[in-house]
Amino acid sequence: MAYARTPFNLEFLSKAEKGKMTVSSPKKQIIFSQGDTADAVFYIQAGKVKVTVVSEHGKEAVIAILEQGAFLGESCLVGETVHTATATTLEDSRIVRIDKIVMVRMLHEQPTFAQAFMSYLLVHSIRVQEDLVDQLFNSSEKRLARALLLLAHFGKEGKPETDIAKISQETLAEMVGTTRSRVSFFMNKFRKLGFIDYKGGSSRNSGVHVHSSLLNVVLHD
Repeated sequence: MAYARTPFNLEFLSKAEKGKMTVSSPKKQIIFSQGDTADAVFYIQAGKVKVTVVSEHGKEAVIAILEQGAFLGESCLVGETVHTATATTLEDSRIVRIDKIVMVRMLHEQPTFAQAFMSYLLVHSIRVQEDLVDQLFNSSEKRLARALLLLAHFGKEGKPETDIAKISQETLAEMVGTTRSRVSFFMNKFRKLGFIDYKGGSSRNSGVHVHSSLLNVVLHD
């Protein structure tokens, strides 16, 4: 699961009157669907977005949870004509839609922006590689622990935000590639060991407070 958090400066588009549109998207709003025409790049100004793919047999998997500062649909810049995934808001969000032609022009005309965008893509690519290694070599318990730590921003610059907003166990299961029952089992185990606490209600419908001790699960061989 790829993540992004650091807000990206979009002042370069402040003077663009055409080719850019900012919309407020409520929770569970589809930004684009798998198979839709890919002709724009999207930027998350506020909120959180889930990116999913569905196989030919109807199995769905969460491949990314993207937050404020992340881009969506950037693969259209290298020739992708249709979206290979579906992007859906997990909470009320503010999304900027930038036409492909506008994005390409700005990358050519604004060297500072182009350099920053390339840095963003490199960081994103590294995270995708880490996710692949995680899926290939780690147990579902360790993958869940890593997902919770990433959602709480452990390992990123600044102080971790240890409180994770409400996220369903079904979504967590799709993120780590296991069943909801296994996620429930490991979440209860983490809680009993003092690695996490539930906040705001039952374990099924509440947010999660993540303690740094959960790192022990990921680092343990």
